[in-house]
Amino acid sequence: MDIVHDGPRLVLTGEFDVRSTMDVRAAIHERLRGCDEDLIVDLTGVTAVDVIALRVLAAATVAAEREGRHLTLRGAGPAVRRMLHLSRLIRVVELERAVATA
Repeated sequence: MDIVHDGPRLVLTGEFDVRSTMDVRAAIHERLRGCDEDLIVDLTGVTAVDVIALRVLAAATVAAEREGRHLTLRGAGPAVRRMLHLSRLIRVVELERAVATA
């Protein structure tokens, strides 16, 4: 799992599973402490995800809301969306709406 900090955006690439959750959790909380902006977690480059990883994102969403900010997931592909629905974590996280193109 690669994690790139890009302002208020974290870009995740690779397999996001139990092995990478601690690194992602630390990066998210560091970004929440060090920045007053809302946070975007870009999942466009995530090739695989498990429920443990999605729970990290759900917990981070709740933590951001406690601080009066939003955490938004960008680029969640079909596999990530399916896991969010199956785990019912879709109720907790905020997905960025895709911009319609003409």
